[in-house]
Amino acid sequence: MTMGQQNAADALMQRIAREYDDLSRQLKQIAQYIEHNRQRMVVARIQELAEACQVQPSAVVRFAQRFGFSGYSEMQGVFRDAWGPEAANSSYQQRIRAVIESHPARMRSSDVARGFLEACQAGLDDLRHGLDDSAFEAAVTQLQVADHIYVIAVRRMFPVAAYLGYALQHTRKRVVLLDGVGGMLNQQLQGLRAGDVLVAVSMPPYGPETRRAVKLARQRKARVLALTDSVLSPIAREADVVLQVRESEAYSFRALASPMSLAQSLFIALAYRLELNIAQHEHHEHPEEINPHED
Repeated sequence: MTMGQQNAADALMQRIAREYDDLSRQLKQIAQYIEHNRQRMVVARIQELAEACQVQPSAVVRFAQRFGFSGYSEMQGVFRDAWGPEAANSSYQQRIRAVIESHPARMRSSDVARGFLEACQAGLDDLRHGLDDSAFEAAVTQLQVADHIYVIAVRRMFPVAAYLGYALQHTRKRVVLLDGVGGMLNQQLQGLRAGDVLVAVSMPPYGPETRRAVKLARQRKARVLALTDSVLSPIAREADVVLQVRESEAYSFRALASPMSLAQSLFIALAYRLELNIAQHEHHEHPEEINPHED
């Protein structure tokens, strides 16, 4: 899989997300199925997709044409390029070999680093300009009023959850990192209840453990804060607040710079608000005494 192939699939999903509200009911059903089953799209026949979405095959064709394709087969090709057997079996070694093939002149190690860092910087610029102020304020408020904060992410996104679990321990909030060590995820979730907040961090292909935790949180009336790539993401539709962040990419490797920076920003904003409230309360309880001899 090349960067172009992955970017084409990501670009299509991002466009679907942007235009989702303008789609008809049937086309929305197709969009939701595709978002949940990106890799399944590699082999799904048009009839299978239509039956899964409870629409006619003609609606699937209209969906493909709505997004600039001649028909279903051409749209499916985008997913086959990104997630087909060759792409799915791509090892780290194969990705690096693809970099070598695409750069005939041998790069210095520092050149490789700068290329990756430039991609990270571009992702951070997108995050900074695209940050939803109202959603971010709502996210901080959610964490501020939570009885307990549960944090979950798996595989590539786990470092983001691990950081949040560590950083939030430095506030006065009670925090549970759902790491699933020893296969104990279900037991770690037993205390989740109304009044708590589940922070779920997930990117494609969206870990099933995270999705299961989000569904359980909804069942137990806990609130859900999602850090994810799209409003069409399976955890976004279950969330009370969604913070969108896209992973930048270089050399077919996705960077953690943007999701990690968003997580750090969330913690710092929460810590600031909590400490500010404490300072204001202390000032109210112990106002400065006025010296009657002063003018």
